[in-house]
Amino acid sequence: MPQNPIETNNRLSLRIAAEDKSLLLRAAVLQHSHLTEFVIRHAVSMAHQVIRQHEQLELTHRDSQQILDLLDNPPAPNARLQAAAFGLPDMA
Repeated sequence: MPQNPIETNNRLSLRIAAEDKSLLLRAAVLQHSHLTEFVIRHAVSMAHQVIRQHEQLELTHRDSQQILDLLDNPPAPNARLQAAAFGLPDMA
C-alpha cells in the first residue's frame, strides 16, 4: 500500500528486475557515473521530453501564417457565437 509522501523526503523507492538493474548499472559504469546519477539524469531528461510533447504545439509555417491571418482578419461571428456571447452575464 502506498504511503503518503513526506515533503522533506527526497528519496524515490522502486522495485526493479535484477536484469534491468544490471543493465542500468552497466550503462552507468560505461558513462563513468554512479547508478543513481545515471538514472536521475536520464529519467529527468525523459520527463522533460514527455512534458514538452504534451504541452507544446509546433505549427508548420503554413499553419502559423493562417493563425496570424485569422488574428489580423477575424471572421464575422456566426449566429451560434452571437447567441453564446449574449447568453453570458454582463461583466460591467
